[in-house]
Amino acid sequence: MKKFILGTAMALVMSTAAHAETVGVSMAKFDDNFLTVLRNGMTDYAKTLSGVTLQVEDAQNDVSKQQSQIQNFIASKVDAIIVNPVDTDATTAMSKLAADAGIPLVYVNRQPVNVDTLPDKQAFVASNEQESGTLETKEICRILGGKGKAVVIMGELSNQAARMRTQDVHDVIKTDECKGLEIVEEQTANWDRTQGADLMTNWLSSGIEFDAVISNNDEMAIGAIQALKAAGKDMTKVVVGGVDATQDALAAMQAGDLDVTVFQDAAGQGKGSLGAALKLAKGEKIDKKVYIPFQLVTPANVKDFVTKN
Repeated sequence: MKKFILGTAMALVMSTAAHAETVGVSMAKFDDNFLTVLRNGMTDYAKTLSGVTLQVEDAQNDVSKQQSQIQNFIASKVDAIIVNPVDTDATTAMSKLAADAGIPLVYVNRQPVNVDTLPDKQAFVASNEQESGTLETKEICRILGGKGKAVVIMGELSNQAARMRTQDVHDVIKTDECKGLEIVEEQTANWDRTQGADLMTNWLSSGIEFDAVISNNDEMAIGAIQALKAAGKDMTKVVVGGVDATQDALAAMQAGDLDVTVFQDAAGQGKGSLGAALKLAKGEKIDKKVYIPFQLVTPANVKDFVTKN
């Protein structure tokens, strides 16, 4: 009996050791509310798994630093790599580095430029950006009754999500229901709250008139709200929308300042990317694109999302 128990225990230890895996993670930057939730979703999930170790690095929004981190992961022979790209136009070279080394790679949240030609053992986990800007703009259009003037605050132009969300805005405005909307200004604030506030201050100083603010993310929308309130604007007369449904954004909505946001499951993307990386490391087949749905958030349902991101 003792021999059987000892043998079983040894087999369990050997099995755990055989499946022990190290995953290198390169995040575009740590200093970002949404990406922090995504990163925490990944690390929290890793804690529930036996034998899984994460090596998480901050690329500090520097594409060269991110490429060096990938090279270092390869040199240290990690079992898989997860990348939240700084520049989505730079992912072809990153894919080649990992493919040449035979190490699985998963892109998370930001769509790589080579998403349709990813090598074997590579995948993309995120939400479909065609939904995000579309849901946001359709709701703003509905609130305005299909007509009015809008300013658009874009994310980093090197980022596919910013380009796609902005295209969503233009596509919605072309529809019959929303063709009465007019974009009077469209500029980038690089996903940043402070830059969003500065941009809005500049627009207000220039005397630009608008009925709505359509922002590519919540952080820039919150910055715009801060500038509007500092200028003494009546927030009941300006419709403001964002994307991500961060806790700060939901608080702004509950305070009556933010009118629309779109829930993007950051923690779910983090967990999903790690799950995909581990499957690829074990030689399992997965879809090249794994999408987690967006959900529209308004004052009517905001309480349902307060604890999610």
